[in-house]
Amino acid sequence: MSSTTNWAGNLTYGARRIARPASVDELREVIASARREGLRVRTLGSRHSFTPIADTEGVLVESAGLAGAIDILDDERDAAVRVAGGIRYGELASELHRRGYALATLASLPHISVAGAVATGTHGSGDRTGSLAAAVRAITLLTADGEHRRLARGEDGFDGAVISLGALGVVTQLELDVEPTYDVAQSVHEGPRWDALLAEFDAVTSLGTSVSIFSRWTDADIADQLWIKNRVGAEPADAELLARLGAAEASVARHPIFGAPAEACTEQFGRPGPWHARLPHFRLEFTPSAGEEIQSEYLVPRADAVAAIEAIRSLADRIAPLLLVTEIRTVAADRLWLSSSYDSDAVGIHFTWTRDEAAVRALLPDIEAALPASARPHWGKIFTLPGEEVRRRYPRWDDVAALRDRMDPERVFMNGFLEGLGL
Repeated sequence: MSSTTNWAGNLTYGARRIARPASVDELREVIASARREGLRVRTLGSRHSFTPIADTEGVLVESAGLAGAIDILDDERDAAVRVAGGIRYGELASELHRRGYALATLASLPHISVAGAVATGTHGSGDRTGSLAAAVRAITLLTADGEHRRLARGEDGFDGAVISLGALGVVTQLELDVEPTYDVAQSVHEGPRWDALLAEFDAVTSLGTSVSIFSRWTDADIADQLWIKNRVGAEPADAELLARLGAAEASVARHPIFGAPAEACTEQFGRPGPWHARLPHFRLEFTPSAGEEIQSEYLVPRADAVAAIEAIRSLADRIAPLLLVTEIRTVAADRLWLSSSYDSDAVGIHFTWTRDEAAVRALLPDIEAALPASARPHWGKIFTLPGEEVRRRYPRWDDVAALRDRMDPERVFMNGFLEGLGL
């Protein structure tokens, strides 16, 4: 990965310079200096966004140097952890487990920064589990005037500040809900039939604590894999349902992308292990996914999920030649204004594409037209919906814009991507 490109290499940043502050005081001076020069500022986390959401022609601030201490806040009734925004989930998770704590969910990649994942509404999987942002109980931002602003759950503006797309300031600290550590077992089942999956979709996604359906769409009748992650002690996956799906447990370890080496993946075969070593699909020490790829994702309300999957299935012959894999998983509703699961349980339909961006962008309008009009694109993954249409799908959009006007009236933290959305 170049110092001027994103993780996948499909995006080259246009910043005049990249700053790497090692303290909040240094960060404050970076912002002040940019303002004196009339430059905008954006924050760069683990560079896993495939859109120019973090880009700017001004100053990019790398957050990795701001990954400070991990502080447990435990009043014996309701524990939380306070972390710097630049820390990666993989590093946070292993330290939490060492201290006897856990998060309720993790994304498929532990490589992503906490602040960046939260700001873009990134999620894991689970019928009863919200996105990573849903765990935030307080957020602290350094605003353009050099002041710290802390917003806690229940306070005015909090629901708009958590998934902020980086438009309000630089996130310096987050406080996250935690719980006692727990173990998870993961199993992979191959060859479930789409007709059976969709006929019992709600039952399928409740087979475990976290469930993912993977498909290359090379066969519109059969999905490739069903990954089931279950907390140890929870009800085991329904064997009769798995039989009705035609799904057989894999005899060898699998990677979500057909033919990729499974050594990069977390352990399977139902062997219990710590939550942070099973909930992600990939191990922290390996390059996640395929590396040479681009991604798109659309989240639809639970009620529209089967229709949305059927729409994708109807385009299988056009999708398959460009696709590495599709993943389908669920996310519980929240009240965060720019969340793709705002006010509705959601189902995410994720595409990992070959890195042929021109061909993918040519296909996406047809995918977007086929999906229900309720589908919301992931902020950090490629989509082609116009800004006006994206805004229409978020009922609190005007409230987000008003919050931005209050917290960043000079628009120091704006960029072309956000302006294109009409923020």
